[in-house]
Amino acid sequence: MVELSLADRPAIVTGASRGIGKEIAAAFAEAGGNVVICSRTYEDVAAVADELEAKHDGRVVPVECDVTDSEAVRDLVDTAVEEFGDLRVLVNNAGGSVESADLIHRCDEDEFEWMLELNLKAPYLVTREALPAMIAAGGGSIVHVGSVNGLFGIGLTGYSEAKSGLLALSRNLATHYGQYGIRSNVLSAGTIETQNRRAEMESTEERSGGTSARDRWLDQYPLGRFGRPREVADTALFLASDRSGFITGENLVVDGGLTAGLPRSFENEIYQADEPPADR
Repeated sequence: MVELSLADRPAIVTGASRGIGKEIAAAFAEAGGNVVICSRTYEDVAAVADELEAKHDGRVVPVECDVTDSEAVRDLVDTAVEEFGDLRVLVNNAGGSVESADLIHRCDEDEFEWMLELNLKAPYLVTREALPAMIAAGGGSIVHVGSVNGLFGIGLTGYSEAKSGLLALSRNLATHYGQYGIRSNVLSAGTIETQNRRAEMESTEERSGGTSARDRWLDQYPLGRFGRPREVADTALFLASDRSGFITGENLVVDGGLTAGLPRSFENEIYQADEPPADR
């Protein structure tokens, strides 16, 4: 049995000052990994590094980095190699959306370009810079944090298109660089209950006149709940580790069944799916 450990697999996690990125960095440090974490603001990511190093064995090095800036990305990768000797894991987690850009006719050109730059161009830039170091180290794993928005029509123009493009980027990396020991996979997350997502649901509820946007959102999930940041982090840890050594070019969906079928209320109405099976 291969241990789920990152003790000898130095990593970079982008967008790690909060939410899913912070949880991924925590899971890596807990697994004995040395991690470089970055965000646009040094103070935010430095506080996370201090917190994680106080709890776990792995070293956590904070770096201020705009992942849409190729020079800053080069410095980020150089820091990881200087601090740890090599680089074996990259998690492209940094991303974001503009809430008002939900439909194409409400999304202006600048918003669209910004979302493509952050959610698709940035993973390309960081990966391009990291590849030589990872190949020199004998290979490694690249994990792209995607979204179910990239899998079917669900809204958020610009963001969804970028996350869909991330799938093609990852598959090309898998097929082109597998010969050098590089694995590349996408982790497509459903609704994960971060602080930002809770605020988004509350604002949606206000716009809908106080009706429960949360309950209507939950109705889409067969498991009857949203995901937790740690559940995404544990999946990223699996993909980063040798436990997933023969998995590459794949899209691992972590969505509580969202993309598996119809809303629970519809299933219950049409098929009486809420009727439990009887004992035989």
